[in-house]
Amino acid sequence: MEHIRLTRNRREFLTDAFGGFGALAFASMLAGETNPLAPKAPHMAAKAKNVIFLFMAGGPSHVETFDPKPLLNQLHGQKRPKEFGEAKYQFVGAEAKLLGTKRTFHKYGKSGIEVSDLLPRTAQCVDDIAVVRSCHGDMVVHSAAQYQLMTGRIIPGFPNMGSWVVYGLGSESDSLPAYVVIPDPKGALEAGQPMYTNGFLPAIYQPAMLRPGNKPILNLDLPKGVVTGERKATVELIRELNQAGPHAESEEFAARMNAYDLAFKMQTEAPEVFDIGKETEATREMYGVGKQPTDDYGRRCLLARRMVEKGVRFVCVVSGGGPGNMQWDAHEDIEENHLRMAAQTDQPVAALLKDLKQRGMLDSTLVVWGGEFGRSPEAQGGKGRDHHNLGFTMWMAGGGVKGGQVVGATDPIGLRAVEDPVHFRDLHTTILHQMGLNQHALSYLHQGRRERLTEVEGRVVKQLVG
Repeated sequence: MEHIRLTRNRREFLTDAFGGFGALAFASMLAGETNPLAPKAPHMAAKAKNVIFLFMAGGPSHVETFDPKPLLNQLHGQKRPKEFGEAKYQFVGAEAKLLGTKRTFHKYGKSGIEVSDLLPRTAQCVDDIAVVRSCHGDMVVHSAAQYQLMTGRIIPGFPNMGSWVVYGLGSESDSLPAYVVIPDPKGALEAGQPMYTNGFLPAIYQPAMLRPGNKPILNLDLPKGVVTGERKATVELIRELNQAGPHAESEEFAARMNAYDLAFKMQTEAPEVFDIGKETEATREMYGVGKQPTDDYGRRCLLARRMVEKGVRFVCVVSGGGPGNMQWDAHEDIEENHLRMAAQTDQPVAALLKDLKQRGMLDSTLVVWGGEFGRSPEAQGGKGRDHHNLGFTMWMAGGGVKGGQVVGATDPIGLRAVEDPVHFRDLHTTILHQMGLNQHALSYLHQGRRERLTEVEGRVVKQLVG
């Protein structure tokens, strides 16, 4: 009978199998369309495809790092002159005196930008860096300021900018997380986990929180005696059992199944990414790995470079964790705190910039450095500085940013941003712009309102993008 005719040659084989090939191709296309993490086209031409945010938690002092203020030193020990206006603090009282800095500043690079002796290695990269001296935010307490820096809002429950970027662009890798947070091993921060999370965005856009130490992800290797086929069968069984349940179509279920799939792929394809021992000794030495006090942050910065190299879209590397003085939170002694924190981070940060550049990755990787606010020009308790949100410094490099320049300025004592002020929402808008994302098009309907990272309206800082 014709319907059971055997295939007799190659031509008939191709004819008979054509429907199957088409079905395979269609299934592959459909999978790409239904996968929320599939790569998406940007809204406009993108300058960057990855972001590394070097989060200096606690608030590094701008007047001790990138914003020299000779007048502050001249007025040391005096009350703030009235012509500079008022400022609200947490702990600095009305009788506080101005505190000069013991740091010295020198001009570096062809651009001649002044950088403090706290950061001599970062200073060597200043021609690749755009220093923004006029940042400001709305809150003077850690938790609310951290929420605003990370999510654009002063309260929890809103998506981190990393989740927004992945929501807009998808993932470049199917065997690594799209958005990763590498926290400081010394402990949690005031705003806690909510500042890193996906908020009201679907759970598929949540971050992968790595662990401190030499094993950032546990159980990455297959257990002894278990082969790849057995592990794959286990994942398929879990999928079938879960799909048989009553909540098989929920977003939380889809996110959990994606986590199982990603974990399986990471066990089979990605262990080498987390093994920095595969780097050359010279590279590890450049980051300060294997010596104190740079070993920890150096490992994490090197891991960030390895991850973006393999397609991770957004990486946040946190410096500072645990209570007060374990962060850049120098209430008691600005010298002791900042000398210690800078010693841990300066070499790794500079190494990251140099490493990205020599690998040809800096053009496509946007690096952002900064904390949730700066420190007060006034003294707290004689030797410390309080939180300060009215004017402080952050910087950006790579990803199409024009380096070797200073954007904006604070007044002569570093109290408030007076020239080209850059709010957090402007920073977010500029990051999105460099990634090819339009702040208005990148929105999500939540409780009847089209929400976006920039809340109402941010501006692209044109000086930064050339």
